[in-house]
Amino acid sequence: MAKITKEAALLYHSQGKPGKIEVVPTKPHSTQTDLSLAYSPGVAEPCLEIQKNPQDAYLYTDKGNLVAVISNGTAVLGLGDIGALSGKPVMEGKGLLFKIYAGIDVFDIEVDEKDPEKFIEAVKAIAPTFGGINLEDIKAPECFEIERRLKEELDIPVMHDDQHGTAIISSAGLVNALEVAGKKIEEVKIVVNGAGASAVSCTKLYIALGARLENIVMLDSKGVITKTRTDLNEQKRFFATDRTDIHTLAEAIKGADVFLGLSKGNVLTQDMVRSMAPHPIVFALANPTPEISYEDAMAARPDVLMATGRSDYPNQINNVIGFPYIFRGALDTQARAINEEMKLAAVRAIANLAKQPVPDVVNDAYHVNNLTFGPDYFIPKPVDPRLITEVSCAVARAAMESGVARKHIEDWDAYCLHLRELMGYESKLTRQLYDIARRNPQRVVFAEGIHPNMLKAAVEAKAEGICQPILLGNDEAIEKMAKQLDLSLEGIEIVNLRHPDEAPRRERYARILAEKRAREGATYEEANDKMFERNYFGMMMVETGEADAFITGLYTKYSNTIKVAKEVIGIRPEYKHFGTMHILNSKKGTFFLADTLINRHPDTETLIDIARLAEYTVRFFNHTPVMAMLSYSNFGADTEGSPVKVHQAVDYMQQHYPELAIDGEMQVNFALNRDIRDVKYPFTRLKGKDVNTLIFPTLSSANSAYQLLQGMDTEAELIGPIQMGLNKPIHFTDFESSVRDIVNITAVAVIDAIVDKKKSGR
Repeated sequence: MAKITKEAALLYHSQGKPGKIEVVPTKPHSTQTDLSLAYSPGVAEPCLEIQKNPQDAYLYTDKGNLVAVISNGTAVLGLGDIGALSGKPVMEGKGLLFKIYAGIDVFDIEVDEKDPEKFIEAVKAIAPTFGGINLEDIKAPECFEIERRLKEELDIPVMHDDQHGTAIISSAGLVNALEVAGKKIEEVKIVVNGAGASAVSCTKLYIALGARLENIVMLDSKGVITKTRTDLNEQKRFFATDRTDIHTLAEAIKGADVFLGLSKGNVLTQDMVRSMAPHPIVFALANPTPEISYEDAMAARPDVLMATGRSDYPNQINNVIGFPYIFRGALDTQARAINEEMKLAAVRAIANLAKQPVPDVVNDAYHVNNLTFGPDYFIPKPVDPRLITEVSCAVARAAMESGVARKHIEDWDAYCLHLRELMGYESKLTRQLYDIARRNPQRVVFAEGIHPNMLKAAVEAKAEGICQPILLGNDEAIEKMAKQLDLSLEGIEIVNLRHPDEAPRRERYARILAEKRAREGATYEEANDKMFERNYFGMMMVETGEADAFITGLYTKYSNTIKVAKEVIGIRPEYKHFGTMHILNSKKGTFFLADTLINRHPDTETLIDIARLAEYTVRFFNHTPVMAMLSYSNFGADTEGSPVKVHQAVDYMQQHYPELAIDGEMQVNFALNRDIRDVKYPFTRLKGKDVNTLIFPTLSSANSAYQLLQGMDTEAELIGPIQMGLNKPIHFTDFESSVRDIVNITAVAVIDAIVDKKKSGR
């Protein structure tokens, strides 16, 4: 983990626009009509509807997706009482986490008031604005009373995350750590070092999960909390022990099964850890310095199950695993509260998620290959994209079942899909592709079976039910890698094309290819040699009908792959060229870009084929093409160079496809801005239409455009390259393709194969 310097932290918060969050309009606001609808006079209508039915605030405003992060700055991180204004960077940071992990909007509110009664009144007064309230960094014991009162007196979810966030995540971790250790929660002895808001809430939740109060010892800065002490507040008195033989942490921890630290760094020694029971569980959660370092704990007891609050060690207890998704489920059911049932549901959902196979995106983020449930992984990682569906759905269900939900979710599959789309983990287009492919899975050959991403993609595609994978490569090497990656190859065929047993098939493929290309100088001997290459062999599997589609490209240069595809598969007879397309899914819509891979400097004839192929492909994806053929000039303004080719291609397309919405040559800004295009060029065939298909004049412009868009819009999803114009479903990837990219292309290849079979009557 990189060291964070003071200079770097201050620069991060000050550079560009100061702070970390901003308000972004969600409705059109460019015209006078827009402004009249947004404000006066149009805004009066929703106001009157809300006056008649206050619940309509969820319909007409952002209330249902808006949380207040409220603090008085009396217990900011490890900094203590630094004041409301000084705590604002933390509250903004909390707002950022709500947004990036759960799509929840936040206003951070710093209240300069330490008197609990006045603070409560201030929060109550502003509560109508929000769908939920996240209390933050308020010192104990005042925080207990503040939260209790606000929960009683408000009809929206209120949660003090310092208390319950840590409690929920550490409880999930404890449930799983006990399972790994082979212990039962009702039997273990627990020592809690710290007696603040987090410690109290964690321990109460442990009790709700089955821990016994008589098996718990809690310590504060003065030592063990016993019933003989006279300096205890109400929260501490609840945990006071009858034992009189222990006074210090060293005495309390002897023989203990579990240590929970929410105190300060370096208070737990190696000797103390050695004195614990077999397979001790140590949650050292003081930040940034734990009660004992990970290294010291492991050196003292190799059998220790360790968690910290730090991201650079296994099993991080991080509140971000919980609070965004808890509020997401509460907001989506318009819950009146976040109750114990909802918190326990979150605990179970988080604990269960750690036992499921870890998605590739998580392994990649932590530079590992096979995170699996066990001593080093019993808490999900914060980047796990499944948290939003698993935890939010569990919380929403609990809200409904416990009677605090005002809105009920009927279709849980649709709700999960909505959550994934909300966070950009899935688009409607990709889900549609998967659904179509799943109805009729095809046999798909993966050329580079030994490549980790290709292997993972094949396994994932099989699990998704979208294809029957066939891996090309050395079977022993593939099986070894699968074992290293903890992947199951059950139901996946492996073809070692170089194995002697495959000689008859190689020879048969060679004869077919040699006969096919005999008049182009091909010989059997040359063809036989080529069958030792993945691309030739795999494409011949598709050509002969022994497979339905082929995925390649992770190891091979495009130029070589293109050459093989032309030789083995060939271009569809109605075209002289083939190309590729990338699909960009963004908040502004779905856009189809061509040709992004194949034709370097297309002439007029090639551009015509690309446009025709693009029309077919856009319709293949169930969209109506509205096509702009791009250039650096507009409509004949330049009579030399590439604009002339584009101009001629447009003229041909408009003559031969009079019903197609296509025009150009035009600059990209006019293509994408209907208003300025319609004003300046009212004669175009695109008038009144939004362009969704962009045909580029050269490969460099198309390739640069899609890579630029991908790099600038991190929330956009790019699918491709998708081949257009080959006789059979041969599809390409590149060396940068992620597992998700390959699975997406696999779904496209399957659908391509289904369509190909229907056309040929197979």
